[in-house]
Amino acid sequence: MSATSSSASKPLAKKGWLTRLRQRNVLPGFGLSMGITVFSLSLLVVLPFAMMAYTTTQMGWTGFWETITQPQVTAAIKLSLWMSFLAMLTNMVFGTLVAWVLVRYEFWGKSLINALVDLPFALPTAVTGISLATLYAPNGLIGQWFAKFDIQVAFTPIGIWLALVVVSFPFIVRAVQPVLAELSVEFEEASAVLGANRLTTFRKVILPELLPALLMGAGMMFARATGEYGSVIFIAGNIPMQSEILPLIIISKLEQFDVQGASAVALFMLMISFVILLTINIVQWKLSRRVGAR
Repeated sequence: MSATSSSASKPLAKKGWLTRLRQRNVLPGFGLSMGITVFSLSLLVVLPFAMMAYTTTQMGWTGFWETITQPQVTAAIKLSLWMSFLAMLTNMVFGTLVAWVLVRYEFWGKSLINALVDLPFALPTAVTGISLATLYAPNGLIGQWFAKFDIQVAFTPIGIWLALVVVSFPFIVRAVQPVLAELSVEFEEASAVLGANRLTTFRKVILPELLPALLMGAGMMFARATGEYGSVIFIAGNIPMQSEILPLIIISKLEQFDVQGASAVALFMLMISFVILLTINIVQWKLSRRVGAR
């Protein structure tokens, strides 16, 4: 009797396992799509980075450290990180303001402004750099007015900051805009009814909801800015130890056929971007959990 019940329970157990598997994978083709995903990521992302790391390991740890600690490389690293950080702070303020206007107000030409936000993505970066250099050169349309006050924008670190602000501006707007669209105005009205002013409402009600998306956009923007080349090269001036960015160091080493040195600098740039993105993602995850727990 027990043997019969045991043999009968095996098909039932197998059937229950298959049922749970079908319920877990509702959509068909998981194995094929997962295989294509892993193959694509390996071919397009992992393999190039692995080859870059392999090329760098051939020069050894000592050679890697000597390369990235060269005074010219160190100055380029500091300049790139500092300008990217300033551009990130600038876009966090003005990008959030633009997203607020596009979501909260209705006005003539709103669709046009919404489309112009994505223009830095559509334009080739070289076109952006040439346009900015033409405008802000000492004899340019805008630069000549700064020159009267002995302020030079183009061919200085200020020009680098300006180019990074322009090319990375959409990241913040597009990250914050959907969150603002889903945030009900009733929360702001309730805050006003309870006696809070606009600054308190923004700081206590709106900002906690925006912060995870704001950090996500800031992280993507910072990673993009640290490696930006096309738009910066025309307005930076490229003076060693003053206005030379890190991607230009890589290009210079490649022109000198120093592939290992270029790989070392590129790998160090990748490590910086990875650490920054990982830190921001961890903070964003904690903030999302805290907001969701309320």
